[in-house]
Amino acid sequence: CGGSVSDSSGMLQSPNYPGSYPNDADCVWEIQVENNFRVTLTFRDIAMQRGTCQHDYIEVYDGPLHSSPLLGRFCSGSFPTYVSTSNMMSVRFHSDSRYSLRGFQAHYSSIPAGHNTTIQCLPDYMHVVVSRRYLRSQGYSAGRVTLSDSRCRPTLTSQEVVFNIPYNGCGTIQQENNDTINYSNTIRVASSGSVIKRKKNIDLHVSCRMLRRSWQQVMYAAEDTVEVNEYQFGRYDMNITFYDSPAFLRQVRSSPYYIDLNQNLYLQACLHSSDPNLKVVVDTCVASPDPHDFSTLAYYLVRNRCPRDPSYATYRSPSSHFARFKFNAFEFMSRHPSVYLKCQMLVCRLGDFSSHCYRGCSSRAKRDTSSAEELVDVVVGPLQLHGGGAPSGST
Repeated sequence: CGGSVSDSSGMLQSPNYPGSYPNDADCVWEIQVENNFRVTLTFRDIAMQRGTCQHDYIEVYDGPLHSSPLLGRFCSGSFPTYVSTSNMMSVRFHSDSRYSLRGFQAHYSSIPAGHNTTIQCLPDYMHVVVSRRYLRSQGYSAGRVTLSDSRCRPTLTSQEVVFNIPYNGCGTIQQENNDTINYSNTIRVASSGSVIKRKKNIDLHVSCRMLRRSWQQVMYAAEDTVEVNEYQFGRYDMNITFYDSPAFLRQVRSSPYYIDLNQNLYLQACLHSSDPNLKVVVDTCVASPDPHDFSTLAYYLVRNRCPRDPSYATYRSPSSHFARFKFNAFEFMSRHPSVYLKCQMLVCRLGDFSSHCYRGCSSRAKRDTSSAEELVDVVVGPLQLHGGGAPSGST
């Protein structure tokens, strides 16, 4: 139960609904809609163990589960509606080992944020768009909108002022604390007039903050003139490729990748980010014959950075944005021709020796990672034995 949800609208419901939900369930749904949209969630049915909501309950969070405010916790009563302040919301369903009832059903949809200024945190830069109509309505000129580094100019269209602000240039400041890795810059809208002015300047502070499992985008305006608060969530851009030797010079581009049993397989994970001060390591890799199910029939190569397969090994990488590893090929029993890998990569701050990237093998669950780390899932495959038959699909 649970998982990541990215459609613009849909339905959430407890396991087995409308039948009785199972005991000892703990399900988390992460709803992430498009940038500059909000999530609205309405519960249509709730039938759970009543009381103080200590045993069976539903929790709704305004963003990622472990770093966002709790919007509500309940187990009965009226059917509430919640609206997020960002493009992300999390819903948690918990049951204990006592009674079980019908559970819940809820509907979610996305609604426009309705701001005149938008921001997106892309892999290499912040993309900020300011409406020229909005500037004119406030008495400001598009030609007087600049960054703190005036050499980095915006693109002016008939409708918008567009900034692409790199994370490692144009005056972007990088900071970190116990909870975030922060990239920030300032857009200034200057009042017109060469001798006197009666309107305040606007300082529009934009930032992309790296939380435990997401990018959080923040925007606000200073000096009590215009206040804009904008939060968006996204993911790191990561991919994994096969190579034909431990030299990691030639990629394997065929899909499916036909191999022999016990053949050495070499893989490289690559983080696409302009921030040089990030490090990526392999946290968990699990194999399955089904690219959509890594729990029914699964085999772990490494879990929480602890090798589970005797052939698994890591290699030194030329960059902290790469993680290199290998294992020996195998196949699943019972006529499953293809093998898929789902690897969870851990991204940390380079040189942060307190982070899990530097701690090695750990038995702690992934939810215990610090807020300055991100877990990214990547699925690769299929792998198939020579002469093994047609694959069931590829990703």
